[in-house]
Amino acid sequence: MEIPLLKDIVIIFGLSIVVILLFHKIRVPTIIGFLLTGMLAGPYGLKLIDSIHGVELLAEVGVVLLLFTIGIEFSVKNLIQIRKSVLMGGSLQVFLTTLSIFFIAMLLDLSFAEAVFAGFLVALSSTAIVLKIIQQQAQVDTPHGSTTLGILIFQDIIIVPMILVTPILAGATENVGGSLLVLAAKGIGIIGLMIISAKWIVPYILFHIAQTRSRELFLLSIILICLSVAWITSSAGLSLALGAFLAGLIISESEYSHQTLGDILPFRDVFMSFFFISIGMLLDVDFLFQHPVTIVLVAIGIILLKSIIAGSVTLLMGFPLRIGILVGLALCQVGEFSFILSRTGVEYGLLDGFIYQMFLTSSVLTMAATPFIITLAPRLADGILKLPLPKRLISGYYSYTRIKVEVKKDHLIIIGFGVNGRNVARAARAAGISYVIIEMNPETVRSEHAHGEPIYYGDATHEAVLAHANIKDARIGLIAINDPAATRRITEVFRRLNPKIHLIVRTRFLQEMEPLYELGADQVIPEEFETSVELFSRVLAYYLIPREEIEKLVFEIRSDGYEMFRSLSKESTSFSNLSCQLPDVEIVTYKVSGKSPVVNKTLSDIDLRKKYGVTLLVIRRDSQIISNPDGSEQLYSGDVLIVLGQPEKNALAMGLFQ
Repeated sequence: MEIPLLKDIVIIFGLSIVVILLFHKIRVPTIIGFLLTGMLAGPYGLKLIDSIHGVELLAEVGVVLLLFTIGIEFSVKNLIQIRKSVLMGGSLQVFLTTLSIFFIAMLLDLSFAEAVFAGFLVALSSTAIVLKIIQQQAQVDTPHGSTTLGILIFQDIIIVPMILVTPILAGATENVGGSLLVLAAKGIGIIGLMIISAKWIVPYILFHIAQTRSRELFLLSIILICLSVAWITSSAGLSLALGAFLAGLIISESEYSHQTLGDILPFRDVFMSFFFISIGMLLDVDFLFQHPVTIVLVAIGIILLKSIIAGSVTLLMGFPLRIGILVGLALCQVGEFSFILSRTGVEYGLLDGFIYQMFLTSSVLTMAATPFIITLAPRLADGILKLPLPKRLISGYYSYTRIKVEVKKDHLIIIGFGVNGRNVARAARAAGISYVIIEMNPETVRSEHAHGEPIYYGDATHEAVLAHANIKDARIGLIAINDPAATRRITEVFRRLNPKIHLIVRTRFLQEMEPLYELGADQVIPEEFETSVELFSRVLAYYLIPREEIEKLVFEIRSDGYEMFRSLSKESTSFSNLSCQLPDVEIVTYKVSGKSPVVNKTLSDIDLRKKYGVTLLVIRRDSQIISNPDGSEQLYSGDVLIVLGQPEKNALAMGLFQ
């Protein structure tokens, strides 16, 4: 019996592999490959797919799993940490974008409801695309990365009220006030259920499931929790996406979140591919060729408008211009939830055929352009900052001159107050070294300054900020931030303003080392390499490689500027497997009994090596370890002895301790 959907899945996967493999060779993001796959296989392309509705159902599962993993990764605690970006940044970005599109749509003779709905569609950005890119570039913890993340989270949450308001805009609901009250009641009930589940129900269930040590049972339980909460919210008139997000938040508060995330990610990636493919299927290729200029102009207009609004919101939160540019360009596209919302709009008559196709094609263009825009954003930001702009705009509303820090000569300048910056500051304080910290997160600056840290706000890529830190009289500069482009820029400014300063730069990746050395860094510490050094040091130590050989190897690698690993000397001896190195020798363990003739006698009296031909290596007495004991050491009942010798000699000595 033929299953139509199975045939369609085989076609989709086969075509996706070919397209994505080709795109990988020419270094084009995979998301664009999925969109192209949908265009080729869909009803407006080669018409290879019959069960389009089935593919859309799989796509909806992908959206549910996406929101579920977002909820797991960004727990309530993390949401609180970036609450300003979520609440202030997200709400302003959505409101201002919706308002701007509303006025533009009204000028184009759309009705009030259609104009508001158009604002909803454009206000949302792509969580899937943006998060994947900034995670690949290791920029989630940067100021622009965390700000972008906060705004995206707000957008993912606000989609639910948007979907619920859509019928009201279309006039499908007569009692608007009553509908809003019911909506509020449902929301309060769902939040209450989430709190109870996160604190008592889910941890109890998962604890007993985990005790079975059955991976299949654990995975099924996680999927059941996700789909159950999504079904409850859907039955209450809310959305599947909100339910999945809340389910993720519930599990994020338990100790099982990491295992859950590891189990779900493969499923999410597979089903999200169906989502982007389903979007590609919606595109009318003929429509694209009939209106190419209009579509491109609309896409460019969306990119510019959203970039300006998101960047302006970032500036209002106190960040400098460079961060505003990076955030604005990261959020310049239309998001995946806009497509879900657009289907609701079509259902209620808020989008006609022409506007719907115009929205689809232009939105897909913005999504396809996003990977290239985010990659080029740092260069574009550096170019804009070279323009004669007001200093207040460049440095940010929360100016570095607001906090006065007494800076002495011969001091240390620390750029970035993350984990590395904090540890260096703590060490400098303990050693009595004068230091000053430059940080771009206004909240961090305010709180740490209140605790007495010599810290002030500023973007260290600007000369005025470093001049305020008295860079000309500083002895050492330490750059410990997560933004590779900003790190290179700061290194160049440091070296230009103080040629004599000793500049230490922390970077995440080896490929960043050479450019930083060329820009004037004295020492570059690659984080991934230092991690590998620590790892291989511990591995070699476990294999009983002599410590001096390990330290020599580490010293050679570091002194050689972190070149490729050098081979261990062939004379290096590993004693991890004594049966190979010394086949006639074994290590055995004996416990001294209370009736043993050696109790209360010294090792000199017993003379194990001379009389029995064995060597005592270690004595374990309760929690005490006595290594390489001398002849005056006495043996007591209960002592555990670790002895080295030939098997027959060990057997002969065994009688002494029984």
